[in-house]
Order: sequence, then C-alpha cells, then structure tokens
Amino acid sequence: MALILPKKYKSLLSVRETERAIKTARTIFTNELCDKLNLERVTAPMFVKAGTGINDDLNGTERAVGFDILNMPGVEAQVVHSLAKWKRIALAKYGFDVGEGIYTNMNGIRRDEELDNIHSIYVDQWDWEKVISKDQRNVEYLKKTVQDIVNAIADAKEGITRVYPQLTKTIDRNVTFITSQELEDLYPNLSPKERENAFVKKHHTIFIMQIGDVLKSGERHDGRAPDYDDWKLNGDLIMYNEVLDMAFEVSSMGIRVDEETLRLQLAKSEHEERLVLPFHKMLLNGELPLSIGGGIGQSRLCMLLLEKAHIGEVHTSIWPDEMVKKCKAAGIEIL
Repeated sequence: MALILPKKYKSLLSVRETERAIKTARTIFTNELCDKLNLERVTAPMFVKAGTGINDDLNGTERAVGFDILNMPGVEAQVVHSLAKWKRIALAKYGFDVGEGIYTNMNGIRRDEELDNIHSIYVDQWDWEKVISKDQRNVEYLKKTVQDIVNAIADAKEGITRVYPQLTKTIDRNVTFITSQELEDLYPNLSPKERENAFVKKHHTIFIMQIGDVLKSGERHDGRAPDYDDWKLNGDLIMYNEVLDMAFEVSSMGIRVDEETLRLQLAKSEHEERLVLPFHKMLLNGELPLSIGGGIGQSRLCMLLLEKAHIGEVHTSIWPDEMVKKCKAAGIEIL
C-alpha cells in the first residue's frame, strides 16, 4: 500500500491529548474484551527459543530477529512475530478450563514489513487465547466470538468519545460474514486487497472467513501459517477506515488446529518436517487444549478509535525520512 495523505487532514487531538487518549482507549478496550470473552492477563515473552516451532511464521517468508545469549552457548533466541502458539501452551501449563482464557500485551519486531500508514516494524497486540470444547469447533462459535469482539470495539469507541467529544466517527456493530472464496466469486477481476476495499465500503464491518487455503483461482486470499489456525474456521476482522477511505484489518483470529487439521495443513503446505518440533509434538500427543484465539492490533485500534491517519501518530518507531517529511507537510505529526 502506498502512503496515503488525506486531504485537509488535521488531528483532532494534540500530541499530549493523544498520549493520554491512547492510555484511556487501551484501558477501556481491555476491560471490555476481558469482560466479553472471560479473559485474564498473563505475562508474555518478548522472545522465544529458535527451533521450537513456537514463534509465529506469519506468511512463511518474514525473517525473525534473532540473537545469541552470553550464558547459554549454542542457543539462539528470536523476537516474537506473535504469540499464536505460545498462548496455547500457556493455557495448558496454567490449568485453564473450557470457557476461560488469557490475554497478553505482545510487543514484537517485524523487520520485513513494507512501511506505510498502517504497517510498522514495531508491532503491539492484544494476543488472546481461550479454551473451547470439541462441540464449539464450528462456524457458529467463531461468529459469536467475532461479534463479541466487535461489540467490545464499539463500546470502547463510545467510551473514548465521551471523554473526547470531538471524535465523531462511529463503529458499525453489524458484522457481515463472507468466505474468501465467496469474496473472490463476487469480485473475480480484483486482487484480494481490492476485494476487501470494495466489500468493506459497502458493509463497513466485515469478517472474511477461511483464509490460508488455495482458492478456485489457484491463489490464496492471504498467507496464513499452517500450524495454528484451522483454515476452515478462521478469518480477518476488517473495518472501514473513514479517515483513510480503505479496508482496515483490526484482527486476525480463528479456531486453532486439532491433531487432524494440523497434519492436513502441514501436508498441504509441504511443511511436514515441523511434526517433530516440540510444539507440534505436544499438540499431537494431546497435551494442548482445543482453543480459539487471535491478535488485535493495539496501535491499529488506537488509530481507528482516535481517528488518526498514520500508525506513527500513536506509537514510536523508525520511518524513512522522506515519509516523515511528506506526513509533516500533510498535517500528520509522527511521534
């Protein structure tokens, strides 16, 4: 995505107001999310051991930031991309039961991101995970959870607007669900991102299901690692961003793989060598609970709630000098 510079843009909050509003927005949303999904906070790692299968592989091409450790010769650590797999281990280790879940404040580095209004090399998420029963591994339960998250976002928007009434945009609570194949059938001549933009401008809050597998066209809607989400029971929560006039992904989430779907998806993606890794062996041995989970971008959500045009307005990172210059000229103040 090229840099978007909205015409006549002006932040509705000063820098100091923005910093206070970020804290308020995060607090309100965290409370709403925990209340609706029955989650409790746990401490999360910023890095994990390489070679364990725990780090999120994202699309399979992104390079993790790695480093050695002085007092642990031969051990390499990796800064996390997300905690998709770590959380499931935590649910088992900490003894959570069906209906109970956790969330963490995840901070990571994605060095291969292409920087623009919504992508940064620094990533911060509410990574959450919840234990479910076998009979909850279905589309209906997935949709219910998505609606709960959307309601939490909408409630947070209403809460932050009461504190800062100059923020006037709203969140559409009505979620339109569509599969990636249905979306391709609807817009066969558009790219996946163009389809998202076209559909979200009509429906404002959408959830695109079944991401990761190959579509009829022979392409994938988007990449998804084969060893955490069940590709038939996952999706992306996307909202219409009025400031940028575009589809705005807030969350990637899904019901996680069981033993059967793990083997199937690793075979499809030609990654069966992962079956010997510690995480995968735990799953195949029945040592991990069935679960649903995902990540919700903290700075992404603050952008949406505070009606900002660039993610650099709500967190500090490193940006190309030319981008900072263009943003400043367009009234966008990068922190």
